[in-house]
Amino acid sequence: MTALPAAEWLGRPGLRRIVAALTADGGAVKVVGGAVRDTLLGLPVADIDLATPLLPDEVARRLVAADIKVIPTGIAHGTVTAVASGDHHEITTLRRDVETDGRRATIAFADDWRDDAARRDFTINALYADPDTGAIDDWFGGLADLKAGRVAFIGDAATRIAEDHLRILRFYRFAARFGRGDLDPVSHAAVVTARQSLKSLSRERIADELLKILSLPEPRGIVDQMAADGIFEVVLPELAPDFSRVLSELTENERQAGVIPSPLRRLSALLPADAGIAEQVAARLRLSTRQRKHLAALGGRRADTARPVRQLAHAIGVDAARDVHLLADDTGSAKAAVGALSGWTVPEMPLKGGDIVARGIAAGPEVARILKAVEAEWVAEDFPDATRVAQLVDQKIGRTSD
Repeated sequence: MTALPAAEWLGRPGLRRIVAALTADGGAVKVVGGAVRDTLLGLPVADIDLATPLLPDEVARRLVAADIKVIPTGIAHGTVTAVASGDHHEITTLRRDVETDGRRATIAFADDWRDDAARRDFTINALYADPDTGAIDDWFGGLADLKAGRVAFIGDAATRIAEDHLRILRFYRFAARFGRGDLDPVSHAAVVTARQSLKSLSRERIADELLKILSLPEPRGIVDQMAADGIFEVVLPELAPDFSRVLSELTENERQAGVIPSPLRRLSALLPADAGIAEQVAARLRLSTRQRKHLAALGGRRADTARPVRQLAHAIGVDAARDVHLLADDTGSAKAAVGALSGWTVPEMPLKGGDIVARGIAAGPEVARILKAVEAEWVAEDFPDATRVAQLVDQKIGRTSD
């Protein structure tokens, strides 16, 4: 039987306390999903999720008795979060689907590990491991698929997709992360056939999954595949004709400039250089106000790379100015912009309307005009100090007096 290789996380005190509480008196618990998959692949493990046949109330009772904090994060669906020794672990009671409509499922608690595994999406995500022995349970060929670099649905692909339409986008994300070679033909055909069902999903779920895809270290290949498969016709009809070239140039600029990839910046690369379209997409995907403003700034200023980058940053913010240059087809310009903005914040002009009034100018439109004129020159001169600003004020007042 295949077993997990030795892994640091298996010995963490918090996990050991939880396992001890849930396995006492005939109880059982197993590690499930990503932690098992990623450990087998030698990848860093982020979340360590657990499954148990114990009912949620019993899980909570045992944990509390062991002085482990319990948060009822999704107790209606059988999930609680345990906080032990500073670590958070989701613990879910074994489940089986009673009814699904592609967006949400009605579940019943179960006591059969295979039934629980059967309701998961891909074979490589349905691996369970004993936290004491490391022994792995694999009912659907996940180990073989993991070794082959194949991302495939459990059982009938169309049925798995009908249970949750978001699995269409998850298929592309997992294929990009864990797949090698050609896509699994049966699973691929199923997601293409079902692509129109993405319209039934909430915009927030689509946005979340799309941004996860764009967060991948190298998203270009899978994004091209999604476009070829007609996925963006459903979820992002504003896709620009030259998206592939712009995304390719952006990812290269990010690499050359040593910049952490940004999914929002990459989303901008998929869209035409148009603030209105960016606003439209942000509204439809229910992005936050901050994200909407950032995306609109990139859409509206994409061509504004001839302007000194700090001047641009004064107008639209440091992050947006940097991203405008990263989106351009000039790696040298991108690297220079990142360097010029690194550790720099837009300064506040050392001048207020009251400073102008103190020089004898009556409060009113003339003060506002002088303030605006001084600010324009202050920006053009790359934000000089208060001494230079005072000289600029004197010049403006002198001209006004003349």
